[in-house]
Amino acid sequence: MDRKKVCKKSSAKKKMMSIELKREIIEKHEQGVRVVDLSRQYGRKKQLQGDTLTQTIICEKARAIYGDLLKQTPQTSIDEASEVSFKASRGWFENFKKRSGIHSVVRHGEAASSDMKAAEDYIKTFSDLIKAQGYISASLQL
Repeated sequence: MDRKKVCKKSSAKKKMMSIELKREIIEKHEQGVRVVDLSRQYGRKKQLQGDTLTQTIICEKARAIYGDLLKQTPQTSIDEASEVSFKASRGWFENFKKRSGIHSVVRHGEAASSDMKAAEDYIKTFSDLIKAQGYISASLQL
């Protein structure tokens, strides 16, 4: 079986936007400006990256799919007696990456060099912004 060819990622770095700029873009969008026009105006390209998949998420999904497949296939008493349970281990995951051509998957853990002070300051700033703008917490996608 041929390996899948994976496109190389571009070397463009992710641009950060300030809260004020985000607020300005949201206000213009609420006034009816199209997203395409906003992206052109602010020099932003369409983002093609989705959510980051971790090893844990992929392994959990693999276990769920395996369980569904077992339920769908007819079994005999011999099969049930010799049933080997599927374990989505690190070895399985590494082989899966090789077979599917996946090169990088983020393994999340606690970052040793996290700036806790900056994180706490941002939470306070963001909370103040929400209160000042009158947003309802249920309407925010956090």
